[in-house]
Amino acid sequence: MQNARNTAAFGKWHNTPDYETSAVGSFDRWPTGLGFEYFYGFLGGDTNQWSPALVENTKRIAPPTNNPDYHLTPDLVDHAIAWIHSQQSIAPDKPFFTYLATGVTHAPHHAPKAWIDKYQGKFDQGWDKLREETFVRQKQLGVIPANAQLTPRPKELPAWDSLSPDDQKIYAHEMEVFAGFLAYTDHEVGRLINAIDQIGELDNTLVFYIVGDNGASAEGGLAGSVNELKVFNKVPESREQLLASLNDLGSPKTFNHYHAAWAWAGTTPFQWTKQIASHFGGTRNPLIIAWGDRIKDQGGLRSQFHHVIDITPTIFEAAGITAPTKVNGVKQQKIEGTSLVYTFNDPEAASERKTQYFEMFGNRAIYNNGWIAAARHPRLPWQGTINADFEKYPWELYNIEEDFSEANDLASENPEKLEKLQKLFLSEARKHKVLPLDDRLSERFDVQIRPSPAAGRTTFTYYSGAVSIPEGSAPSLKNKSFSITADVEIPESGAEGVLLTQGGRFAGWGFFLEDSKPTYVYNFANSERYIIQSSEKLASGKSTIKFNFDYDGGEVGAGGIGKLFINDQQVAEGRIEKTLPYRLALNETFDVGRDTGTPIVETYQVPFAFTGNLQKVTLNLK
Repeated sequence: MQNARNTAAFGKWHNTPDYETSAVGSFDRWPTGLGFEYFYGFLGGDTNQWSPALVENTKRIAPPTNNPDYHLTPDLVDHAIAWIHSQQSIAPDKPFFTYLATGVTHAPHHAPKAWIDKYQGKFDQGWDKLREETFVRQKQLGVIPANAQLTPRPKELPAWDSLSPDDQKIYAHEMEVFAGFLAYTDHEVGRLINAIDQIGELDNTLVFYIVGDNGASAEGGLAGSVNELKVFNKVPESREQLLASLNDLGSPKTFNHYHAAWAWAGTTPFQWTKQIASHFGGTRNPLIIAWGDRIKDQGGLRSQFHHVIDITPTIFEAAGITAPTKVNGVKQQKIEGTSLVYTFNDPEAASERKTQYFEMFGNRAIYNNGWIAAARHPRLPWQGTINADFEKYPWELYNIEEDFSEANDLASENPEKLEKLQKLFLSEARKHKVLPLDDRLSERFDVQIRPSPAAGRTTFTYYSGAVSIPEGSAPSLKNKSFSITADVEIPESGAEGVLLTQGGRFAGWGFFLEDSKPTYVYNFANSERYIIQSSEKLASGKSTIKFNFDYDGGEVGAGGIGKLFINDQQVAEGRIEKTLPYRLALNETFDVGRDTGTPIVETYQVPFAFTGNLQKVTLNLK
């Protein structure tokens, strides 16, 4: 079966544990270890669309640096088209399977300015009015039932009319950027579809187009953000900072997100947003399926209840594949899911999926035969961990056969039905290893508590060329004292370049030579940069240079004193007032001898490779 068709994956792959995404693997949970013959994309939840952390198969590679207009989405589509063209040129009768996950519309919302400008002024009416307008169009198009109700705005989100003119200006532009990002992606996906059409295979290709990321994301909080790493590290952004960066949103200068209320507007007519898996705003996304004339009712609508795990069984049935019970002698876990093929030419067929559980960060729901019971966790998507008791969460009950948007809670009217569904949730949760429920956020986000090649070690030695090490596989310098020692040999003409760095433009630190002067820069979420630099240049020949950081302690994110040494003689000292407590990077990496991402400070351009002889770098955690 493996050789019956060619397989390739492009784009986002957030299925590999963080600590397995370095050059040492293990690689069995990378795309090429899970059935794909070729992979081009990025590992993790998101990446900088202008400067992505790219991987080809199992090798990390640099994005093109000679194209000032580079953007990840067309690059992914270019690679997908080239792969399909190659496969069809060599073996035109051999089927292909192409998986494309662009990373859109996950933050950061990066798009060319021309696409953002298309939406100028389109959202000045605000999120409350946008939901009303969207609701009307949904009914006109028939994508929601005529009797569906528009659910009200949660009290935790502000009314648009309550905002100041400056706030409205900021937030309207955040949504313009998001819309440009989405439209740009639709254009690029269309380019891929056209390429398949041009080789005469579109009518013979089964296409699934899933729109959404578990509901629109409210993780930008109640202001949005110029730099998402500020959100993850609980660093506030002022209105003045947002206004100052307004024209840069979507550009390489930002790692931006939008106001949570736009996410709520984006889940019309449902309640809530991504992360809130108890309600449809956090789980229900549009799905478009096309298969030439195999689906007679082109443009038709289907309303059967299904789940994303049903895609695989659908592909198997459509392609005539029988799932193996053993692979390489290993008994396979049963494939969960229900094929959608029965709906292709029978719009009125009864739904064959009877039951489905949902759970995320303690938000719970259970669907069964047209009914759904839901328990929302009180933590909001932009908050950190809170103290909450699962037993005290109120459960809600909806009959979605009659109440599409979950507008009418029937829990008090039908307690017997609710109790039955609560018991069913526990049964499904045990079966699928959901228990114990875990509502922690910051703790689960902390790479230091996960397995890692760096775990348990206090001394690390690195050599030039050790680059693109993800945060989950690198030593953590957060909330502690440390020292970095570099053994170098400087030519007569002097030297410059990176010795060791982690992170980039939006947060991180760098230890480098600038005009032969040892320099340490700490980038606090692109808001403040602390620079400690020697006034003394390194002489030619061999030298040992060292940076020592004495952490204040007492609380996470505290500051400390940094000192620079050349051959054991102190040459500079400075104070770093505060540090990032939780996460330095989302896609930027730990690099030796050059910088593979964005620059820590704008005085150099990547890769800023070291021009001397870097013999080794030793890092000690205290």
